[in-house]
Amino acid sequence: MKILKTLAGCVREYKKPSIWTVILIVGEAVIEALIPFITAALITAIQTGAEISHVINQGLILAAMAVVSLGCGGIAAFTCARASAGFAKNLRHDIYAKIQTFNFENIDRFSSSSLVTRITTDVGNVQMSFMMIIRTAIRAPLMIIFSAIMAAIMGGMLALAFVVIIPILGFGLFIISKKAMPAFRRVFKKYDNLNESIEENVRGMRVVKGFSRESYEKKKFAARAETIRDDFTSAERIVAFNTPLMNFSMYVVMISVLLGGSYVAITTLGESINVGQISALILYGVQMLMSLMMLSMIYVTITISAEGAKRICEVLKEEPALKVPEQPVTEVKDGSIDFEGVSFKYSAAAERFALENVNLHIKSGMTVGIIGVTGSSKSTLVQLIPRLYDTTEGEVRVGGVNVKDYEIKSLRDAVAMVLQKNVLFSGTIKENLRWGNANATDEEIIEACRLAQADEFVRAFPDGYDTKIEQGGTNVSGGQKQRLCIARALLKKPKILILDDSTSAVDTRTDALIREGFKSYIPTTTKIIIAQRVASVMDADLIILMENGTIAAVGTHDELLKNNATYSEIVYQQTSGGGDNE
Repeated sequence: MKILKTLAGCVREYKKPSIWTVILIVGEAVIEALIPFITAALITAIQTGAEISHVINQGLILAAMAVVSLGCGGIAAFTCARASAGFAKNLRHDIYAKIQTFNFENIDRFSSSSLVTRITTDVGNVQMSFMMIIRTAIRAPLMIIFSAIMAAIMGGMLALAFVVIIPILGFGLFIISKKAMPAFRRVFKKYDNLNESIEENVRGMRVVKGFSRESYEKKKFAARAETIRDDFTSAERIVAFNTPLMNFSMYVVMISVLLGGSYVAITTLGESINVGQISALILYGVQMLMSLMMLSMIYVTITISAEGAKRICEVLKEEPALKVPEQPVTEVKDGSIDFEGVSFKYSAAAERFALENVNLHIKSGMTVGIIGVTGSSKSTLVQLIPRLYDTTEGEVRVGGVNVKDYEIKSLRDAVAMVLQKNVLFSGTIKENLRWGNANATDEEIIEACRLAQADEFVRAFPDGYDTKIEQGGTNVSGGQKQRLCIARALLKKPKILILDDSTSAVDTRTDALIREGFKSYIPTTTKIIIAQRVASVMDADLIILMENGTIAAVGTHDELLKNNATYSEIVYQQTSGGGDNE
C-alpha cells in the first residue's frame, strides 16, 4: 500500500483523464454486455416472423449501441494514453529531482547503471501497469460480472457450464503466471548489469581501443544480453500456455452450450431456450473467457512491474544523508577552514577510517598545498569542506561556522572545486563556463580563461567560445579540459577554491602561470591545491603532508624540507632523482 500511495502521488494533474478513462470503460462494458441480449432478441424476432420494420428498428438500436461502445472505447484509449504517459513523465521527473537532492553517500548506495534502469525500464513497466489498471483491469472484471449475470438471465441452467470452466481456467492461468514470475524478477538486476557494461564501455572507449579489447567487450556484453534472453525465453515459454489453455476452455464452453442448448431447444420445441439465446450464451462465454485471459495478462504485467515499482520507491523514499537545520546559516563570512578532531569513513560498516583524528586550521586567503602518495585520502579531506560527505566524528568549520549549520546551497556557492575527473557538459564552451556564474559577461568569461591559460586555445577553435563541446568533452584534450574547468571555478569568485590535482595534465610553466593568476584575481580567496608535483605547492603559505588518512606534517616548503624526511625524499626524487613524478 505504501508503494501504491507513493506512485499515486505522481498522477497529479492527470487525475481527470484517469477518472474519465474509468467512466468510459464502464460505459463500454455495460453496452457490450447488452449487445448479445439485443442480438438474441433480434434473432428470436426473425424466427417468429416479425415485421421488417421491427427488424430494422432492432438493427438500428444494435448499430447505435456499437457506435457508442466504439466511441467509449476510442475516447478511453485516448484518455488512458494521456494519463499513463503523463504519469510516467511525472514519475521520471520525481525520480530525477530526487536524485538531484542526493549527496555522494546516497549515490554510493545506488550504482549509476541501476539508477538509469529505474528511470527508464522500470518506469516503462510501471507505466504499462498503470495503463492496464485504469483500462483493462476495470473492463475485464466488469465484463465477467455483467456477462455472468446476462448468461444466467438468458440461459438459466446452461450458464452452469461457465461456473465449472471459469474456476478451472482461472486456476490454470494463475499457476502459469506464478511459475513465470521468478524469471521475470531476475531480469531487472540483469538489466542493471547490462547497462553497467554499456556505460563502462562508452566511458572507457579510448582504453578499450588502446588495448584492442573490442572483442572481449563484445563477448562480455553478449553474455549479459544472453542471460536476459534466457530468462525472458524461460518466462515466455511458460506464459505461452495461456493461449492453448484459453482456446481449450473456449471450445469446451461452446461445445457444452451448443450440445446442451440444442438438446433443450429440440426437446422443448424452443419454449425453454431458442437459437437466439444459445448464440447469446456463446457470446457471453467468449466475453467471460477473454476477460479472464486479460486478467491473467494483467497479473503477469503487474507482477513484473511490482519489482520495478519497489525499486523506484527505494529512490523516491531515500532520504538525503545530509540534514539541513531548521534555521540554517545562509552567508559564509570568509574562507577560513578548521578541522577539529575529524575522523571519517565512507560507510558505517567500513572496518577502518579513511581519515582519522585530523586537526587543521587554515586562515582565510591562505594558499595551502596538500601532498601525499596515492590513497592517502587527500581528496577525501577536501570533500568534507563543501559537505559532499559528513564527518563521522569531529566537525569541519568554514568561516567559523560548522558546515552542518549552513544551508547547503549557500555553502557550496562559496566553495568552488575542480575535481580530479574534470567534467564538461554538452553545449558550447561559453555555456559550460557559465555554470560558474550564470550571469557572467563575455568580458568576465574571457578574463577567467586568460587567468586559467585557456583563452589562447579557445580562440584557436573556428567558433571560439561558441565551440560545441561534445558529450563528456571528448573533442578537447585533458589539459584543455582542466583549464576550462579552472576558468569555470574562477567565474564563481568563491571564498574557497579547491584544485584536486587539476593541473596534472598541463606543463609546469602553464601550472605556474595559473597559480600566478590566482594572486591577482582572487587574492582574498582561500586556495587549496592538491598535487603530485612539489613544484605546484612549494610556494604555498602552508603545505600539508598526508599519510594513510592522517596529517603527517604541516609547514612551509623550507620547514618541511628541513624537518621532514618523507617530504625531503619526495623533493629529491622530483628534482634531482628523476624529474616530475606524476
